[in-house]
Amino acid sequence: MTDDKDVLRDVWFGRIPTCFTLYQDEITEREAEPYYLLLPRISYLTLVTDKVKKHFQKVMRQEEVNEIWFEYEGTPLKWHYPIGLLFDLHASNTALPWSITVHFKNFPEKDLLHCHSKDVIEAHFMACIKEADALKHKSQVINEMQKKDHKQLWMGLQNDKFEQFWAINRKLMEYPPEDSGFRYIPFRIYQATTERPFIQKLFRPIASGGQLHTLGDLLKDVCPSAITPEGGDLRFFMHCMDISVCSH
Repeated sequence: MTDDKDVLRDVWFGRIPTCFTLYQDEITEREAEPYYLLLPRISYLTLVTDKVKKHFQKVMRQEEVNEIWFEYEGTPLKWHYPIGLLFDLHASNTALPWSITVHFKNFPEKDLLHCHSKDVIEAHFMACIKEADALKHKSQVINEMQKKDHKQLWMGLQNDKFEQFWAINRKLMEYPPEDSGFRYIPFRIYQATTERPFIQKLFRPIASGGQLHTLGDLLKDVCPSAITPEGGDLRFFMHCMDISVCSH
């Protein structure tokens, strides 16, 4: 994977044109114009929306400004899901730009986690990285890194710096030549049509007989109900970092 730099770069620079509009019941001093952004698929909403927040705060009374949150067609958008995953789960069939509604009050406590600073996002991101490395390398790679490497990994994502990020992340995507692959494949399957957050279980990249497993093998093992003999309407989207799969 580390040799496929052009593919990695294309994935990294994937963007979703998005239109942010202020919720109609928010109190403003003058009309709030929509705000447009190209959102990076591999980032998080609360990491890339400072400009959105500043844009709408300019027309609002300061006493009406509380914690910002976003929704799409009545569904609160979870900030700890990558942007690309959110779009694929909720809006993959919609016309672009993606229309997101901005709120500054009535925070949906039952649906969303609070995110008061970027430190919260960093902690979540690093927890995901460490979980993936525990599955792939028994945490050996991440534990051998220095604190500055962890910080470079995070800053590369936060500042949208491909080279900065992959200079460190490539170490997490390699395995010794004597090994035939990772111990387990880190993945999550998100299903838009169920209330279960995601499906996750141990899955080895190589079968006991020595043959390489495919994505189809993983789906048959983890989510057999999704595989129908008739080949019905089933779509899967891959979000790689490490791997997430969402199905409709």
